[in-house]
Amino acid sequence: MIQYVRQHVSLSSSHYDAALNEARELRMLARNGIFDGPTSGFAPGLAQGNVVILPKEWANDFLVYCQKNPIACPLLAVSAPGETSIASLGENIDIRSDVPEYCVFRHGELVEHTSDIKNIGWDDMVAFVLGCSFSFEEALLRAGLSLRNVESQSNVSMYQTNLPTVPSRCFSGNMVVSMRPFRPAEAIRAIQITSRFPKSHGAPIHFGNPEDIGIKDIHAPDFGDQVVIKEGEIPVFWACGVTPQLSIANAKPPIAITHSPGKMLITDLTNEQLSVM
Repeated sequence: MIQYVRQHVSLSSSHYDAALNEARELRMLARNGIFDGPTSGFAPGLAQGNVVILPKEWANDFLVYCQKNPIACPLLAVSAPGETSIASLGENIDIRSDVPEYCVFRHGELVEHTSDIKNIGWDDMVAFVLGCSFSFEEALLRAGLSLRNVESQSNVSMYQTNLPTVPSRCFSGNMVVSMRPFRPAEAIRAIQITSRFPKSHGAPIHFGNPEDIGIKDIHAPDFGDQVVIKEGEIPVFWACGVTPQLSIANAKPPIAITHSPGKMLITDLTNEQLSVM
């Protein structure tokens, strides 16, 4: 895997150009099977997206599910059936290959991890791209907050919870959350900053005791990597775009494809385009 130096800087025009070049390079590396790692910290200042791909006969109901759960499933874009690119998200994106790793589900069961889904019949497939908490990490870093998963170049920790989502006709399940540890004063600042990014899950949904939201062992994430919680820090939890994977397991469509947790589609959109003042 190619290693990159991760920079965390304000998005001036020169930094935007650098981030845009990195995003497009990473998409091409993913397309060619060279880059398959977590995307946290890459292309700072550009929005990243969770991906869900479904047959068109399941797409309308999943759209309703997203509309009912805008914190867990903040919708950025939807493709037309059979469309392989989403021009509103970036130049020359191929949704079938530009994610570092995909999960393939059949009848609700995860059957495969793969870097390329071009062999899957595409004529009636619809792609959804949902906002991701990786998008607001750059804003946290610019504010002087440290992120353990970025420091350690690891995947963020993600957990299943006991918090139910609002069901649609077919899709239902509990929310998945991502966790980042902060000291209390830093946690307050993180809440203030991330509340500006509702399309990237917005403010945290919980902080403090993990058991309050059904997490029995904070040291054993369900997805991603374990990160160290230092003395004096508290875990802070944001809604996570892995939530649809649990709803897919419950809905059991004949086929569904998602990103692999932590391995996102990097778009050409800036985080500021998705923020509110």
